[in-house]
Amino acid sequence: MLFQLKKSRDEILEMCRSNVARARKYLTNVEFSPMDATRSDPQFIHQIVEAAIEAGATTVNIPDTVGYSTPAEFGRLIQSILEKVPGIHKAVISVHCHNDLGLAVANSLEALRLGARQVEGTINGIGERAGNASLEEIIMAIKTRHEAFNLTTTVDTTQIYPTSRLVSELTGFPVQPNKAIVGANAFRHESGIHQDGVLKAPITYEIMNPRDVGLPSSSLVMGKLSGRHAFKERLAELGYSLNEESFNRTFAAFKALADKKKDVADKDIESLVAQELRTTSEVYHLEQVQVACGDQSVPTATVKLRGPKGEILADAALGTGPVDAVYKAINRVVGVPNKLIEFTVSSVTEGIDAIGEVLIRIESDGVVYTGRGSSTDIVVASGRAYMNALNRLIAARNKGS
Repeated sequence: MLFQLKKSRDEILEMCRSNVARARKYLTNVEFSPMDATRSDPQFIHQIVEAAIEAGATTVNIPDTVGYSTPAEFGRLIQSILEKVPGIHKAVISVHCHNDLGLAVANSLEALRLGARQVEGTINGIGERAGNASLEEIIMAIKTRHEAFNLTTTVDTTQIYPTSRLVSELTGFPVQPNKAIVGANAFRHESGIHQDGVLKAPITYEIMNPRDVGLPSSSLVMGKLSGRHAFKERLAELGYSLNEESFNRTFAAFKALADKKKDVADKDIESLVAQELRTTSEVYHLEQVQVACGDQSVPTATVKLRGPKGEILADAALGTGPVDAVYKAINRVVGVPNKLIEFTVSSVTEGIDAIGEVLIRIESDGVVYTGRGSSTDIVVASGRAYMNALNRLIAARNKGS
C-alpha cells in the first residue's frame, strides 16, 4: 500500500468494494485476494475480507505472496478469519502459498486442516521465484493421511505422473530426481535393507502405491526382442496414446535404441515419445548431423534439414566446438537471428549407453523460447533441441503475422 499503490487503507477498502461489485455484475463466482496477507495487519485483513464478501465475493483467497509465513502463523491467520470476519460462511476460503522458505505445501495443508477449502498451486511446484505449492504433494498428502485431514478431493490421482511429465515437457523445467511424488527416485529403493523389506511387503517402506499416482509397476522388461503389442501396452501403462503414424515412428525409434542398449527403461520410452511429439509440429526438421572434431582439428559440422515444403536444405560451418558448429550450420540454413542463453545436458537414465537430453533456451526480440532434444548421441540431441526452440520461435512469428 505504501510503496507500490501509494494509497491509504480507506482508499484500498473502497477499491476492494467497487471492483468486487463490478465483477459481480458479470458473473456469480468472484474471488478476492489481498496480496501479501501474511505480512499485513490481521485486523485490516479481517476488515477487507469482510468488505469483499459484502460486495459479493464468493471466494476469499489468503495469499502468502512472498513465502514468508510458517504453518503455525498461517494457521492462526486462517482461524482468526473464520472466527472474526462476519459473513465468512458466505464465501470459500482459498489459500495461495509460495515456496521461498520451502513451506508452501505445509502452509497449505495447515490451512486446509483448519477450514480452508480451496488451494491454488501448480504441478511440479513451478512458479514465481522458488515456486508455488505443489498440487501433487497436497493431493497425495490428503489421500495418504486421510485421518489427519478428514478431507477428500475429486482428483484422478493416476493422472498425476503423466501430467507432471507433460508440464515438464511443455515448460522445459526438468523434475528433480528427489522431488516428492513425481521424482525419479520417489519410489526407488537403493538400500539393501529397504529392498528386502519392500520385496517382502511393500508397506514396509512405501506409504503410497506407485500406481496411485500413475507410475507403472509392471516388471516387464523392454528390449530388442519386444514386439509392437508389448510396446503399445507399455505406452498405455505410461499414459500415452499415439495415433498410428506417430506410434510407427516411435516404435521404429525404440527398436533402433534397443539395438544400442540391452534394456530400455521407462524413462527412455518417455524420452522417445517426447521427441516424437516435438517433431509433429515442425517447420524445419533435422534430417542429418555430421561432425568432425578433436583437440588437433577445427570443429566442423554439416547439417541437412527438411524445409517447410519438404525440400532438403544443407550447409556446413566451423565452430569453437561440435555443438557450436552444428548451431552455426543450422543458422546458415534457417536464417532466424537469436541468442543462445542457456544450454543444459542431462542423462535420462544411468549407464554409458544412456539417452542424453539437452535443454536450451534462446532469445529473440526479448522473448525466450525453450527447446529440448534427446538421443544417445549428445551432439544430435543438441541439434534436435536447437531445432525445437527454433521451430517454436518461427511458429510464434508466423502466428503473430
